[in-house]
Amino acid sequence: MKNILVICGHPDVNSLNSSLAAIYSESAKGKFNVRKIHLRDLQFNYNLEYGYNKRTELEPDLLQAQKDIQWADHLVWFFPTWWGSYPAVLKAFLDRTLLPGFAFKYRENSVWWDKFLTNKTARIISTMHTPYWYYKLIYGNPSIKAFKKGTLEFCGVSKVKTTIFSATQNQEPPIDKWKSKVQQLGLTGL
Repeated sequence: MKNILVICGHPDVNSLNSSLAAIYSESAKGKFNVRKIHLRDLQFNYNLEYGYNKRTELEPDLLQAQKDIQWADHLVWFFPTWWGSYPAVLKAFLDRTLLPGFAFKYRENSVWWDKFLTNKTARIISTMHTPYWYYKLIYGNPSIKAFKKGTLEFCGVSKVKTTIFSATQNQEPPIDKWKSKVQQLGLTGL
């Protein structure tokens, strides 16, 4: 049975992203093994104090998150796009958990690296108040590109799919349609 890890990167428990993550998780249960991480609930220092020059000890929540990531076959990430990127809690989580030796390792005297999160797939589900076509065409899709290419694929995750829900401030978002789409993704484990 496929192991799915749902990770919600919205800091507000009452957010649309939290609701979508819950819908995905509930839909996937029964057909798949499902674990959830709500980043807002984790206790950890957001600051990678010494960069990668000196190891900062991982807090128990981050050690468990690493175990959950290793356990998973499929990672589903929920977050809002704010200021063209993702919330600080998600960036901090990535900085602190996807460390050299866990998610990847640079090769000595080489420009290449070993990827340690292979045999995993992922889906990025993000909400935004900018029309996605505009975000992609004018801004270059920065948060999705950085997360997909610069983080997940860098660490070996393959087949990273994206689902973007966007509506402007002046329009009523089709939330029921979005919930239905997420429910379908959960039922199929995609």
